[in-house]
Amino acid sequence: MPDTPDMAFVAGAIADPTRGRMLMSLMRGQALTATELALDGGVTASTASSHLGRLMDAGLVSVTRQGRHRYFRIARPEVAEMLEGMANLASSSGSRITTGPRDPALRHARVCYDHLAGETAVRLLVRLREHELLIGDEDSLALSPRGETWAAALGIDLPALRTRRRILCRPCLDWSERRSHLAGSLGAAILERMVALRYVRRTSGRAIAFSENGARLIDRPDTFIRDKLVCRAV
Repeated sequence: MPDTPDMAFVAGAIADPTRGRMLMSLMRGQALTATELALDGGVTASTASSHLGRLMDAGLVSVTRQGRHRYFRIARPEVAEMLEGMANLASSSGSRITTGPRDPALRHARVCYDHLAGETAVRLLVRLREHELLIGDEDSLALSPRGETWAAALGIDLPALRTRRRILCRPCLDWSERRSHLAGSLGAAILERMVALRYVRRTSGRAIAFSENGARLIDRPDTFIRDKLVCRAV
């Protein structure tokens, strides 16, 4: 037999409906216990442990021990990107299926593993390109020199991001909007900084809400960079 990756083993781990629900729960970006995942999956704790073992064997989920508890999370960004793509594919497989989540709050703005998704995230990418902070086409997005200044003003350590194997700027087709939002290490860093600055807060599950400053950053990133640079000069 040819020496090829065993895709069927990974696909089989995802294919079970209970494991699928568990994986989508972990797409919140939070580490969850087996008990919490059992509730999301609608199964008993013992059954959940069996499912989690299969997901770990497939390299989809990792576990961290803290005291008596075990916390599970998506193993790495590439897994989250694959699941996001599969969610898009599943939504488009039937003409009568409404794309994306039914909850209006999730459609507006949500966490997708470690970056923003939903209508607001799509709008952010549009604004970043309009103000030429991001340049290039869908296949080659990159920060402009002005965009690098903007990222630094936001508190993002670009040299550190560039040492990682993960792509810096990656457009990702949004599950609900069917237009691209920003993923990659830059997309993750933007959300991380917005959380640190209290520009966003979780409401329920994966849904998030924006403060006034957070909404301003989304709609007018050019104003944000001017204000930051003026404050630093004073």
